[in-house]
Amino acid sequence: MKIKRNIRHLMFLVCMMVISSCTLFPVSSEKDSLPSTSSTIVSSAEPASEDDSEASSLESSAPQSSEAPTSEAPPSESEVPSSEPEPSSEEVSSSEEPSVSVELEMKRSTYTNSVYFYDFPDPSGVYDPIQRMWFLYATGGQYLRSSDGVTWGNKGWVFGHLPSWGTTGAGLWAPDVQYINGQYVMYYSLSTWGDPNPGIGYATAPKPNGPWTDHGKLFLSLEIGVNNSIDANAFVDPNTNRVYLVWGSMRGNYLVELTRDGLGFKAGSVENAALSKIRVAGLETEHGWDAETYEAAYIRYWRGYYYLFLSMGTCCEGLSSTYKVVVGRALSPYGPYYDDTGKDMRNRSAGKLVLQKNDTFVGTGHNCVIDDVNGEPWIYYHAYHVDKQSARVLLQDKLLFDENGWPYVENYTPSTTEQIGPYYHSVVE
Repeated sequence: MKIKRNIRHLMFLVCMMVISSCTLFPVSSEKDSLPSTSSTIVSSAEPASEDDSEASSLESSAPQSSEAPTSEAPPSESEVPSSEPEPSSEEVSSSEEPSVSVELEMKRSTYTNSVYFYDFPDPSGVYDPIQRMWFLYATGGQYLRSSDGVTWGNKGWVFGHLPSWGTTGAGLWAPDVQYINGQYVMYYSLSTWGDPNPGIGYATAPKPNGPWTDHGKLFLSLEIGVNNSIDANAFVDPNTNRVYLVWGSMRGNYLVELTRDGLGFKAGSVENAALSKIRVAGLETEHGWDAETYEAAYIRYWRGYYYLFLSMGTCCEGLSSTYKVVVGRALSPYGPYYDDTGKDMRNRSAGKLVLQKNDTFVGTGHNCVIDDVNGEPWIYYHAYHVDKQSARVLLQDKLLFDENGWPYVENYTPSTTEQIGPYYHSVVE
């Protein structure tokens, strides 16, 4: 009997030890799931169509993501819709973090310029890693989207009605969109041809496809002291997270620092900003309009240098247009910017060539640069096709760097044959 009681007592002690160990060292049944990248796949892309019913397949096929956000002609009245299209249910849900992870692979599609054979002047854009979608914006307030970086469609409008704080009859020109401090900020110009006092306005949105909230005027030309104040571009310095705005068209290109949210001047007021602005390219604004100076400024940072892209020449004269893209670089966002010969960009006819016309496309310019999901830069810009003089169509090409670190497009002209496009993410089936 005594032996049996001892055995029972021993078994009781063992059971208690087991229970205690389970409490102190629980075993999890959950497994970490991380997106992975598999081999690159190249597929062929169909040309973009103006028909939104065809382009809508891009939107419906875009999978949800577990990724974290990492010289213009005014539009005719018929181009501006009475209201902005409502986002689809998938667009709304795609901005929210999904509850499960997905496995991703990198793919590339092919394209042939032009990638959008309709009027789309002065393109600027962003890549949204949440929706895994490129967005491009153009004069008039129109925008396009693409899930592979080459097939553009689903045309929409940023505003239902144009802002009215500018000169009577002013159109919305050259919108620039950047991701700043947790939201998307758009800087747009309101101007007419020959406008004595155009200006820059701004709007914000939680997603690149809106909804956009217009905040009105940031400044007018006469307030900031820069004639022809259009063509704004915001630049977030990756080294400091400081935000800058560069702008101007053929009457000097100037830069000011903004607040960290991009919604105001670091100097506090437009009067103080007018005093603290820095000329980074072109002549002093008191000089007259000069096609051998610059507009459409766009800043990027690579490998220790700040690169200032500019367009010079005439933008809007059909096949007589002389537009081309040049670049200078500096060690600071404020400059001074020099070209490859050492010429200061604060002169006429400066800049290292990036892109110019060929036998198929004329008036090449007003560019933006967007990195693909592999970190490789692509340049998007407009030009006239020799067979379509009535529209500045959309083009794109891979941005290359020479042995001295200067960016350029292959052959310094638009590609006209089939090319392999940017890397994009696709969900592994």
